[in-house]
Formats: sequence, structure tokens, C-alpha cells
Amino acid sequence: MHVEINTDNHIEGKEGLLTHVEDVVRKSMSHFSGQVTRVEVFLKDENAAKAGPQDKKCTMEARISSHQPLAVSYEADNLHTAIDGAADKLKRAVEHTLGKLHRQGH
Repeated sequence: MHVEINTDNHIEGKEGLLTHVEDVVRKSMSHFSGQVTRVEVFLKDENAAKAGPQDKKCTMEARISSHQPLAVSYEADNLHTAIDGAADKLKRAVEHTLGKLHRQGH
């Protein structure tokens, strides 16, 4: 599974942050490694220099073989919470979609 991480101009792509994102994504998608071929992660600071509640946003998009991509977003006060929240939402979305595809015989 390929993990691609994108950030806006207001987020410093520090090595530690990128490693954290990749670890969280790989852990949450480990059960689906055969079906999920790629996960794209987008990190954004909604208010840039101004501090504010829930101004960090993480969007994750999973590519599942033979299916349309699934995308989820999570907003929080800090990036780590946003990343963890988006990973949890993505895991549930992938579980739901793969379960539905399995029941339909795909």
C-alpha cells in the first residue's frame, strides 16, 4: 500500500509528522492491505497564523481495488488528533464498503 502525504503552505512537513501520519495510516489499514492500494493524506491549517478551535483538518482518501475512492475528513485543535480521527473514520468507511462489496459477491 502506497501512502502519499500532502500539506498546505501553513504546515511544516517535518519528518516526525510525516512518519507519524504514515504509521497511523498503515496501522489503521493493515487489515485491508490486500484491498487498499493507496491512501492519500491532506493536512491543512484552516486559519493559518490565527489560532482557533478545530482549525487543523486531515482528509484521507483510500483507493480500493475495483472501486471508487473513499474520502473522509476530520477537524481538530491539533494535527495529531485530526490525523487519528480521520484514520478511524477511514477504517470504518473501508470496513463498511468492503463488507457491502463482499455481500454483493464482488
